[in-house]
Order: sequence, then C-alpha cells, then structure tokens
Amino acid sequence: MAWLGAVVMLPLAALTVRAAGLGADGWLRAVGDPRVTASLKLSFGASLVAAVLASAAGLLVAWVVVRYRFPGRRLLDALVDLPFALPTAVAGIALTAIYAPTGWVGRWLEPLGIKIAYAPLGIVIALVFIGLPFAVRTVQPVLEAIGREQEEAAASLGASRLTTLRRVVLPELLPALLTGFSLAFARALGEYGSVIFIAGNLPYRTEIAPLLITIRLEEYDYDGAIVIAALLLAASFVCLLAINAIPSLFAHERRARRTP
Repeated sequence: MAWLGAVVMLPLAALTVRAAGLGADGWLRAVGDPRVTASLKLSFGASLVAAVLASAAGLLVAWVVVRYRFPGRRLLDALVDLPFALPTAVAGIALTAIYAPTGWVGRWLEPLGIKIAYAPLGIVIALVFIGLPFAVRTVQPVLEAIGREQEEAAASLGASRLTTLRRVVLPELLPALLTGFSLAFARALGEYGSVIFIAGNLPYRTEIAPLLITIRLEEYDYDGAIVIAALLLAASFVCLLAINAIPSLFAHERRARRTP
C-alpha cells in the first residue's frame, strides 16, 4: 500500500488538488479554448470508435483462436500481445510507413481519395492497434470456460446458429465484451506514442489531447495542461469504476433471474 500510494496515488492526488485549486474561472478559461475543445473532441471520439472496433475485432480473433485448430494458431495467439511488447513510438512509425501517401498501403489508397495517415482515420487505426489485445484477452478466457455444451444443447433443440449466438453465446460474453471495451477506451484515451506520428498533429484537426498537454507544458501554461490532464484522468477513472462494477451487476442479474 505504501508503494502504491507513493507511485500512483500521490501524483494523482497532487493533480486532483491542483486542478481543484484552479477554480471555475480557470477551468472555463482552459476548456473554452477552441484548440482544447477540438483536441478533446478528437481524443474522446476517436477513442470511442476505436474501442468499438477493437471489441468487435477482438471477439472474432478470440473466437478463432479458441474454437479452431489450424497451422499458425499459436503464432496468431502470440501476435495478439505484440502491442504490449512493442514500444508505442515504434508502432507509430510502422503504421505511418504503411499508411502514408508513399507507404505500402497508402500509395494504393491515395488515388482513391482515401487518406489514412495525417488524418483522423489514421488515429483510429493506431488506437485499434493498441486496444485490440485488451479486447481479445478479456473475451478469450470466457470462451474457453463456457465450452460448447450450451451451443450443442441449443442446436439439439432446433436453434439456428444465429439464434444460438444471440441468445446463448453473446449473453455469456457480454460482461467480458464490456470490460474489454472499457479497457480499450481508457487505454486509447491516454495514448501518445503510437498516435503522434500518424496523426500529423495539425491543430484543430489531428491534434490529440495528450499531445496538447505536452505543448501546454512547453509553453509554461501549467493551468491549461492540468485541466486537460484532469479531464482525461476523470474519464479513465470512470472507465475503471465501470470495469469493476460490470461483473457485480451481471452476477446480481443472474441471481435475480434464478430467484423464483
């Protein structure tokens, strides 16, 4: 507890106290800046879209890894954790090299009018890249635990595959899906290294909130940096609370259904 307090709680408490001391005028002045508003909208919007996409892709990847046996399965399972091990700056440089107008993929999309690098779409792709492992690793153990017995029972009773997926599988996976979504969203909200290279960092267009914190600090605008940091901290804290509350809510719902 002492180590946790010194490393985690003390800096967060200092940020909270400093943010609370700015008063309403300081907050309104910082948040009312159009550049801050644009960066917050971009960060929250891109994180939300990326978390949804990562959750959907994570479900598919977890399903394939758990339910199928094929050559290269273990390699695919190991590659899921690559964003955890890869430095975020390296990931950003690699994504930029792929999706830039002269990159491997970007050179084919540029004539079609599809711009990924130095655009909000590139930010979403980078955030999906770093959020996908959270979605996969939260769903995968649940899939392994539920097995196939319930699906086989539903099929024996005449249920179609779509009905089985909708009424048998997804209700069991929903808590894990929501947890993976919350983790991916919280991770994407504070992401810095993998985004700044592919974003282009154009004010009012592709400038994310974590980058603007650094810019405000370099400009010695500590109040502005504290306000942005406090907003991101509050959003991440809400996500963590939701993650801890999700299992209890679904457990209570299951007990309520079983009670005559």
